[in-house]
Amino acid sequence: MLESIKLALRIKSSAFDLEILDLINAAKLDLRLSGVIKINEEDPLILQAVKVYCKANFGLDNKDSEKYQASYDSLKQHLSLCGEYNV
Repeated sequence: MLESIKLALRIKSSAFDLEILDLINAAKLDLRLSGVIKINEEDPLILQAVKVYCKANFGLDNKDSEKYQASYDSLKQHLSLCGEYNV
């Protein structure tokens, strides 16, 4: 998942790997706390949720942060209400 997220963030270096891994883990935990029980890293919706979470929270000068956060919140809400993900 790390390489997929790095690609989404347009990062080639490994300099930020620990920070990105922390964001990935935070996204997964946030999903779990919201009722998403089934977190399969190969599931396209889970992967997309983690990507937009990371895009919203990576870097200090992120002018699109609010847009990505809103996208993440919407996707998280849909996942938490879907029976496939919360049973």
